[in-house]
Amino acid sequence: MPTGTWRAIYTPAMSSPILFTLASLIWGSTFWAITLQLGHTAPAVSVAYRFFLAAAALFAVCIVRRERLSLPWRTHRWMALQGGLTFGISYICTYHAEQHVVSGLVAVMFALMVFWTPIWSRLFFGTAINRRTWTCGAAATVGVALLFWHAIGDAWQAIQAGGNGHFIAGVVLALAATMASAGGSVVVTKVKQQCANLPLTMAWSMLWGASMVTLWSLANGDAFTLPDSGTYWAGLFYLSIFGSVIAFFAYFTLIARIGANKAVYVTVVTPVLSVLLSVVLEDYRPGALEFLGMIVCLASVAWAVRAPAPKIVQSANLNNPIESP
Repeated sequence: MPTGTWRAIYTPAMSSPILFTLASLIWGSTFWAITLQLGHTAPAVSVAYRFFLAAAALFAVCIVRRERLSLPWRTHRWMALQGGLTFGISYICTYHAEQHVVSGLVAVMFALMVFWTPIWSRLFFGTAINRRTWTCGAAATVGVALLFWHAIGDAWQAIQAGGNGHFIAGVVLALAATMASAGGSVVVTKVKQQCANLPLTMAWSMLWGASMVTLWSLANGDAFTLPDSGTYWAGLFYLSIFGSVIAFFAYFTLIARIGANKAVYVTVVTPVLSVLLSVVLEDYRPGALEFLGMIVCLASVAWAVRAPAPKIVQSANLNNPIESP
């Protein structure tokens, strides 16, 4: 399948703003949906179930379209790396983080991908980072800090008073998830250079990720049980089909169109939506600072996506043309 064909087949009428909005809306709710699964089985087991189901759905799409499923090993190496980072490490840490902090805060931590994505691009591909990238990232970080200023302050006071530090553990896990996810977003470029069939490469990457999580979970002694909770399976379906297949398809398409450094600002919009969901579902009450944070987050997104189109430069490390901001 020639480069660009999957975009013509699968997203003929979806503009980049629609894809951006779609991914933001879905991921803004998935952090809450994850809480529906907590306590029923080990977090890593839920991650494996989620991406095995998502991979199966994507393979089914490819089979219906009579597409060849096999790919060369050189492509699988990049898909395995992407799967391990994006669908393995990132989600194991996310599910564990949600056991210690509210779902809205986990979503907020993912906004820091606006820093990690260009940093990884610089380290591994030699992509230049301009002043606007740093400024937009700083503005987004300020917005993130304002969103949960009081929650962070309360947790710090609890720690000083002899608290058990569960809040900090959750933040560290969420930060690790963010770094892994940002690395996976950068690898998307290499995967696309190997194979332009996005549903197929997503299916294999999710299968790789789910398989790695399964091995880690078995080594950790987790039991692969089938919960009898209807809410668990409803959450699993939503997370697999909407939160994985649809949202990641929209996000990876955005990366191909506008570059990872702009597409990553989806993760700045999702915290705002997650906070609003926490108001309804978790009795969270934001104050003036939190609302100011929402405004700053959205302003940073508007500023970032209006940056000039990226230019093509030569990769410093892999000798492949890549996008530079």
